[in-house]
Amino acid sequence: MRMAYVLFEVRRVVRDSRFLAFAVALPVGLFLLQAGMFGGANGAASIMGGLAAFGAFRAALDTGARAAVERGAGWQRQLRLTPLTGAGYLAAKATVAMLVAVLPIAGVALAAALLSGVHLSAGGWAGAVLGVWAGTVPFALLGLLVGQVATPQNVQTYQGALLLLLGFAGGLLIPVSVFPRALASVAQALPTYWLADIAHAAAAGGGRVGQAALVLGLYTLALGAAVIVRYRHDGARA
Repeated sequence: MRMAYVLFEVRRVVRDSRFLAFAVALPVGLFLLQAGMFGGANGAASIMGGLAAFGAFRAALDTGARAAVERGAGWQRQLRLTPLTGAGYLAAKATVAMLVAVLPIAGVALAAALLSGVHLSAGGWAGAVLGVWAGTVPFALLGLLVGQVATPQNVQTYQGALLLLLGFAGGLLIPVSVFPRALASVAQALPTYWLADIAHAAAAGGGRVGQAALVLGLYTLALGAAVIVRYRHDGARA
Protein backbone atom coordinates (compact mmCIF):
# COMPACT_ATOMS: atom_id res chain seq x y z
CA MET A 1 0.00 0.00 0.00
CA ARG A 2 2.82 2.42 0.85
CA MET A 3 4.57 1.96 -2.53
CA ALA A 4 1.29 2.40 -4.36
CA TYR A 5 0.74 5.67 -2.50
CA VAL A 6 4.28 6.85 -3.28
CA LEU A 7 3.66 6.21 -6.99
CA PHE A 8 0.34 8.04 -6.74
CA GLU A 9 2.02 11.05 -5.12
CA VAL A 10 4.85 11.05 -7.66
CA ARG A 11 2.32 11.15 -10.50
CA ARG A 12 0.58 14.09 -8.83
CA VAL A 13 3.83 16.04 -8.58
CA VAL A 14 4.92 15.19 -12.13
CA ARG A 15 1.60 16.50 -13.46
CA ASP A 16 2.25 19.85 -11.76
CA SER A 17 4.54 21.15 -14.50
CA ARG A 18 4.64 24.71 -13.11
CA PHE A 19 5.84 23.50 -9.73
CA LEU A 20 8.50 21.26 -11.27
CA ALA A 21 9.70 23.93 -13.68
CA PHE A 22 10.06 26.48 -10.91
CA ALA A 23 11.75 23.98 -8.59
CA VAL A 24 14.46 23.36 -11.21
CA ALA A 25 14.52 26.63 -13.15
CA LEU A 26 15.08 28.95 -10.17
CA PRO A 27 18.28 27.34 -8.78
CA VAL A 28 19.68 26.70 -12.27
CA GLY A 29 18.95 30.29 -13.31
CA LEU A 30 20.53 31.68 -10.15
CA PHE A 31 23.59 29.49 -10.72
CA LEU A 32 24.06 30.67 -14.31
CA LEU A 33 23.62 34.30 -13.25
CA GLN A 34 26.12 34.11 -10.39
CA ALA A 35 28.61 31.96 -12.28
CA GLY A 36 28.51 34.43 -15.16
CA MET A 37 29.06 37.38 -12.84
CA PHE A 38 31.89 35.93 -10.77
CA GLY A 39 33.41 33.72 -13.47
CA GLY A 40 36.06 31.04 -13.32
CA ALA A 41 35.62 27.29 -12.88
CA ASN A 42 36.73 27.40 -9.22
CA GLY A 43 34.23 30.12 -8.35
CA ALA A 44 31.52 28.33 -10.32
CA ALA A 45 32.20 25.11 -8.42
CA SER A 46 31.61 26.82 -5.08
CA ILE A 47 28.49 28.56 -6.37
CA MET A 48 27.26 25.22 -7.71
CA GLY A 49 27.46 23.67 -4.26
CA GLY A 50 25.47 26.41 -2.56
CA LEU A 51 22.74 26.58 -5.18
CA ALA A 52 22.39 22.81 -5.54
CA ALA A 53 21.85 22.73 -1.78
CA PHE A 54 19.40 25.64 -1.98
CA GLY A 55 17.42 23.97 -4.76
CA ALA A 56 17.22 20.68 -2.89
CA PHE A 57 16.23 22.40 0.37
CA ARG A 58 13.53 24.45 -1.33
CA ALA A 59 12.10 21.57 -3.37
CA ALA A 60 11.94 19.26 -0.33
CA LEU A 61 10.40 21.96 1.86
CA ASP A 62 7.77 22.94 -0.70
CA THR A 63 6.82 19.34 -1.51
CA GLY A 64 6.27 18.43 2.13
CA ALA A 65 4.40 21.65 2.86
CA ARG A 66 1.80 20.80 0.22
CA ALA A 67 0.29 18.53 2.89
CA ALA A 68 -1.32 21.67 4.38
CA VAL A 69 -3.63 21.89 1.37
CA GLU A 70 -4.49 18.20 1.74
CA ARG A 71 -5.31 18.67 5.41
CA GLY A 72 -7.52 21.62 4.58
CA ALA A 73 -9.41 19.58 2.00
CA GLY A 74 -9.91 16.66 4.40
CA TRP A 75 -7.64 14.34 2.40
CA GLN A 76 -5.73 13.16 5.46
CA ARG A 77 -8.96 12.25 7.24
CA GLN A 78 -9.96 10.13 4.26
CA LEU A 79 -6.59 8.36 4.21
CA ARG A 80 -7.02 7.40 7.86
CA LEU A 81 -9.90 5.20 6.71
CA THR A 82 -7.67 3.24 4.31
CA PRO A 83 -5.17 0.44 5.09
CA LEU A 84 -2.36 3.02 4.77
CA THR A 85 -0.93 3.59 8.25
CA GLY A 86 0.04 6.98 9.58
CA ALA A 87 3.70 5.97 9.47
CA GLY A 88 3.25 4.81 5.88
CA TYR A 89 1.64 8.11 4.88
CA LEU A 90 4.40 10.21 6.44
CA ALA A 91 7.14 8.00 4.99
CA ALA A 92 5.55 8.22 1.55
CA LYS A 93 5.34 12.02 1.68
CA ALA A 94 8.96 12.28 2.82
CA THR A 95 10.03 9.90 0.04
CA VAL A 96 8.32 12.00 -2.60
CA ALA A 97 9.97 15.16 -1.22
CA MET A 98 13.35 13.47 -1.48
CA LEU A 99 12.67 12.32 -5.06
CA VAL A 100 11.73 15.87 -6.08
CA ALA A 101 14.88 17.22 -4.40
CA VAL A 102 17.02 15.23 -6.85
CA LEU A 103 15.86 17.40 -9.76
CA PRO A 104 17.40 20.79 -8.80
CA ILE A 105 20.62 19.09 -7.65
CA ALA A 106 20.97 17.33 -11.00
CA GLY A 107 19.94 20.48 -12.90
CA VAL A 108 22.54 22.70 -11.23
CA ALA A 109 25.25 20.02 -11.55
CA LEU A 110 24.56 19.57 -15.27
CA ALA A 111 24.58 23.33 -15.84
CA ALA A 112 27.90 23.58 -14.00
CA ALA A 113 29.50 20.76 -15.96
CA LEU A 114 28.15 21.60 -19.42
CA LEU A 115 27.92 25.39 -19.37
CA SER A 116 30.39 26.65 -16.77
CA GLY A 117 33.35 24.31 -17.20
CA VAL A 118 33.25 22.83 -13.70
CA HIS A 119 35.42 19.71 -13.52
CA LEU A 120 35.40 17.49 -10.43
CA SER A 121 36.70 14.04 -9.65
CA ALA A 122 34.24 11.16 -9.52
CA GLY A 123 34.28 11.47 -5.73
CA GLY A 124 33.68 15.19 -5.96
CA TRP A 125 30.64 14.74 -8.19
CA ALA A 126 29.32 11.99 -5.94
CA GLY A 127 29.63 14.27 -2.92
CA ALA A 128 28.11 17.22 -4.77
CA VAL A 129 25.07 15.20 -5.87
CA LEU A 130 24.59 12.27 -3.49
CA GLY A 131 26.01 14.02 -0.43
CA VAL A 132 23.73 17.04 -0.83
CA TRP A 133 20.77 14.80 -1.59
CA ALA A 134 21.32 12.70 1.55
CA GLY A 135 21.66 15.88 3.59
CA THR A 136 18.22 17.01 2.42
CA VAL A 137 16.34 14.51 4.62
CA PRO A 138 15.68 16.93 7.53
CA PHE A 139 14.26 19.51 5.12
CA ALA A 140 11.79 16.99 3.73
CA LEU A 141 10.67 16.45 7.34
CA LEU A 142 10.60 20.20 7.97
CA GLY A 143 8.27 20.57 5.00
CA LEU A 144 6.04 17.85 6.40
CA LEU A 145 5.97 19.60 9.77
CA VAL A 146 4.92 22.84 8.07
CA GLY A 147 2.25 20.87 6.22
CA GLN A 148 0.91 19.55 9.55
CA VAL A 149 0.94 22.93 11.28
CA ALA A 150 -0.02 25.42 8.57
CA THR A 151 -3.37 25.99 6.88
CA PRO A 152 -3.94 26.41 3.13
CA GLN A 153 -4.29 30.14 3.79
CA ASN A 154 -0.99 30.69 5.60
CA VAL A 155 1.27 27.90 4.34
CA GLN A 156 3.01 30.23 1.87
CA THR A 157 3.84 32.59 4.75
CA TYR A 158 5.52 29.72 6.60
CA GLN A 159 7.42 28.68 3.49
CA GLY A 160 8.55 32.23 2.70
CA ALA A 161 9.77 32.84 6.24
CA LEU A 162 11.74 29.58 6.28
CA LEU A 163 13.25 30.26 2.86
CA LEU A 164 14.45 33.67 3.99
CA LEU A 165 15.75 32.48 7.34
CA LEU A 166 17.38 29.22 6.27
CA GLY A 167 18.33 30.19 2.73
CA PHE A 168 20.02 33.50 3.49
CA ALA A 169 21.03 33.22 7.15
CA GLY A 170 22.14 29.62 6.62
CA GLY A 171 24.64 30.61 3.94
CA LEU A 172 23.11 28.93 0.89
CA LEU A 173 22.69 32.18 -1.06
CA ILE A 174 25.26 34.42 0.65
CA PRO A 175 28.62 33.09 1.92
CA VAL A 176 28.80 33.02 5.70
CA SER A 177 32.35 34.38 5.41
CA VAL A 178 30.92 37.85 4.66
CA PHE A 179 28.54 37.81 7.64
CA PRO A 180 29.19 39.85 10.79
CA ARG A 181 30.65 37.65 13.52
CA ALA A 182 27.41 37.48 15.55
CA LEU A 183 25.33 36.48 12.52
CA ALA A 184 27.95 33.91 11.47
CA SER A 185 27.62 32.29 14.90
CA VAL A 186 23.84 32.13 14.49
CA ALA A 187 24.23 30.62 11.02
CA GLN A 188 26.17 27.66 12.41
CA ALA A 189 23.12 26.64 14.44
CA LEU A 190 21.00 26.31 11.29
CA PRO A 191 20.74 23.04 9.33
CA THR A 192 21.23 24.79 6.00
CA TYR A 193 24.71 25.93 7.11
CA TRP A 194 25.75 22.29 7.42
CA LEU A 195 24.07 21.30 4.15
CA ALA A 196 26.07 24.08 2.47
CA ASP A 197 29.21 22.78 4.20
CA ILE A 198 28.70 19.35 2.60
CA ALA A 199 28.11 20.95 -0.79
CA HIS A 200 31.14 23.24 -0.63
CA ALA A 201 33.37 20.42 0.66
CA ALA A 202 32.45 18.27 -2.34
CA ALA A 203 33.00 21.09 -4.82
CA ALA A 204 36.06 22.81 -3.38
CA GLY A 205 37.52 20.46 -0.75
CA GLY A 206 37.79 20.90 2.99
CA GLY A 207 34.67 21.12 5.06
CA ARG A 208 33.56 19.19 8.14
CA VAL A 209 31.51 16.46 6.52
CA GLY A 210 31.43 14.22 9.59
CA GLN A 211 30.25 17.03 11.85
CA ALA A 212 27.73 18.14 9.21
CA ALA A 213 26.33 14.61 8.98
CA LEU A 214 25.99 14.47 12.77
CA VAL A 215 24.20 17.82 13.02
CA LEU A 216 21.84 17.02 10.14
CA GLY A 217 21.19 13.60 11.66
CA LEU A 218 20.17 15.20 14.95
CA TYR A 219 17.88 17.61 13.09
CA THR A 220 16.37 14.62 11.29
CA LEU A 221 15.57 12.87 14.56
CA ALA A 222 14.10 16.00 16.15
CA LEU A 223 11.99 16.96 13.14
CA GLY A 224 10.85 13.38 12.58
CA ALA A 225 9.63 13.18 16.17
CA ALA A 226 7.85 16.53 15.81
CA VAL A 227 6.08 15.39 12.62
CA ILE A 228 4.86 12.20 14.29
CA VAL A 229 3.60 14.04 17.38
CA ARG A 230 1.76 16.62 15.28
CA TYR A 231 0.23 13.98 13.01
CA ARG A 232 -1.05 12.03 16.02
CA HIS A 233 -2.42 15.21 17.54
CA ASP A 234 -4.38 15.87 14.35
CA GLY A 235 -5.61 12.29 14.38
CA ALA A 236 -6.85 12.63 17.94
CA ARG A 237 -8.88 15.70 16.97
CA ALA A 238 -10.32 14.13 13.82
